Amino acid sequence: MIGFGKAFIMLMVTALVAVGGESKKMQTGWWKGALLRADGEPIVFNFEVSYPSSKPLIHIHNASERLEVKNIELAGDSLFIEMPFFESSFRLQLQKDGSLAGNWIKGTSGKTIVMPFVAKPGHEPRFIGKAPAKHNITGKWEMHFGNKKADDIAVGEFSQKGNQLSGSIVSASGDYRFLEGIVSGDSLFLGTFDGSHAYVFKAHISDANTIDGGKFFSGPTRLETFSAQRNDQAKVSLESVAMGLRGTDDRLDFRFPDLDGKLVGINDAQFKNKVVVIQIMGSWCPNCMDETQFLSKFYKANKNRGVEMIGLAYEYSTDNARSVKTLRKFKDRFAVDYPILITGVTASDSLRTEKTLPQLTSIKSFPSTIFIGRDGRVKKVHGGFFGPATDQYKEYVQDFEETMNSLLKTP
Repeated sequence: MIGFGKAFIMLMVTALVAVGGESKKMQTGWWKGALLRADGEPIVFNFEVSYPSSKPLIHIHNASERLEVKNIELAGDSLFIEMPFFESSFRLQLQKDGSLAGNWIKGTSGKTIVMPFVAKPGHEPRFIGKAPAKHNITGKWEMHFGNKKADDIAVGEFSQKGNQLSGSIVSASGDYRFLEGIVSGDSLFLGTFDGSHAYVFKAHISDANTIDGGKFFSGPTRLETFSAQRNDQAKVSLESVAMGLRGTDDRLDFRFPDLDGKLVGINDAQFKNKVVVIQIMGSWCPNCMDETQFLSKFYKANKNRGVEMIGLAYEYSTDNARSVKTLRKFKDRFAVDYPILITGVTASDSLRTEKTLPQLTSIKSFPSTIFIGRDGRVKKVHGGFFGPATDQYKEYVQDFEETMNSLLKTP
């Protein structure tokens, strides 16, 4: 495998001496950043800096995704970057040589994550290959991670052109979004960073059908092993995240505050005789981000057909002010016109379903979706979601639209 990690860190650590001075600007163009793990395995990604106006604009690259970041403040040589979703930010300092050094900070349900971060300008790729690819791994792969049950598979969906590699990994609990990397010799490297996911995958490709010796690096400390076998028929079952009605009661009854503190309930007049989509979500959830982007566009295009939507948010904590702040950022980013309600119950609460939607079986996946007919009764519950980085996304969209068209036709 490529020994890029230590060499990259040695190069970047020279930027860690903070200096004062006059206000400066980040250099325009390409940059390479690295979140520095204690084990010496950096989580690397590329971004672009531009100045379409007087303020800087950043686009983080993950395969075909361009993640726009515009909440950026520069004070002297200090740089403050708020990611557009999640409780995720950077606190950095511009160095004499034009590089950046500081910390990535991310709120969680427990201890706040703080990781050292360094970045330098220049068009250096995410991963540096030193040999032509020996194998092409385009296709589907049945993947097994070290801490999972033998039958709890994930599916890797990869596309390789030359030594350039992209794709995603799908599990019942969601997908790993947009992965980008390379195949160099008999080794693969993949990574992503979106403000929540901070991943790097490394593995050995034994032959055209076998990947072994895999290591999955996530955040500051998490490390898992994995292996994979080519399997064009591999498919993730959603049985483990399925939801449904608990008994014969098929009418929901909830009422929670929106982001302005106004109480909104499913039995309010605005939802009467409408087809209502209820989104079970959280602002901390990357897959919820992708689903929200889809739902927001669908709602705008179909509201006049008799469609309403409600987001039910299960956040990291019961601190209402904290939840409002991060949910408002989330809502503004996707121009969400439907109400997002704060349940006041955390995503990690083992009784989250009983406390909020007692008519349903357990919420097992974020996001999940409930479809309510014009008669106010639950017609369908869909656990899980596959986003636009996956092959299954088109299938999800088709199924969603067919369900909605059917419900809208029903008196």
